[in-house]
Amino acid sequence: MCALLPLTPSQVNQRFYRVHFLTTLGIGIVAAVFAFQSGIHYGTWFWLVLCASLILCSLGSLLWSLDEAPWGSVTVIASASTLLATIGLFHWTTGTGSTIGLADAYTSAALLGFAMTAMLLGHSYLIAPSMSMSPLLRVLGGLAIALAARGSLAGWTLWFWTREHYLANVNDEVTLLLPVRWAVGLVLPLGLTLMAWQTARIRSTQSATGILYVVVIFCFIGELVGLLLSRMSGAMLS
Repeated sequence: MCALLPLTPSQVNQRFYRVHFLTTLGIGIVAAVFAFQSGIHYGTWFWLVLCASLILCSLGSLLWSLDEAPWGSVTVIASASTLLATIGLFHWTTGTGSTIGLADAYTSAALLGFAMTAMLLGHSYLIAPSMSMSPLLRVLGGLAIALAARGSLAGWTLWFWTREHYLANVNDEVTLLLPVRWAVGLVLPLGLTLMAWQTARIRSTQSATGILYVVVIFCFIGELVGLLLSRMSGAMLS
C-alpha cells in the first residue's frame, strides 16, 4: 500500500486504486486466516490493527469506485500506516522484533509491494493507454530502491554468516540454495526492472507489463527461498 504514496491520483485511473485496495484486502484476509489457524497468541493489539487495516481496505475500494473518490487519498495513507503497524506488531508479539528482524520484514514487504504495484499499474495502461508514464516510472524507481535495500540487508547478513561458515562447502544445502536466492530473487529482478524502465520510457507498456509479471514471480520465489534458508541455517539469510 505504501507504493501508492508516490503516485498522483490525477494521473492514475481510479480503477487501479480500487483494484489495488481489493488485492490488498484479499491478501490481508488470507494472512488473518493463517495467523488464526497457527495457534500462536499474537495479542489483542495485533488483531485490532489488522482488523482496522482490512476495514480501511474495504472502505478504500468503495471510495475509489465513486466519482472523484472522496477521501480516497486519506484511505491510502491510513491503510498504509495500519499495515506497517501490523507488521511491526507481528514481530513484537512473536518475540522476533529485533532491529534486523524488523528491517528484514519491512524490506521484504517493500520489495513485494512495489513489484505487485508496478505490475498492476502496468496492466492499467492496457485499458487506459492515454495515462501519463510518470506514475509507472516512479513506481519502477521505488522498486529499484527496494531491491537495493533488500540486497544490501541480505548481503550484510550473509557476510556475518560467512564468518562461521564456508561457502565452498558444496555439500551444505544452505550453500546450494544461496545462489538461487540471489540470482532469482535479487539479480534477475533488478535486471528486469531496468528493462521495464527502458520499455516504459518509449511507452511500450505492454512489454513492460509482461516483464513485470516475471519480476513478481521471481521476487516471490526469491523471498520463499530466503525464508527456507533462514529456517535451515538458523540465521537470517533471507
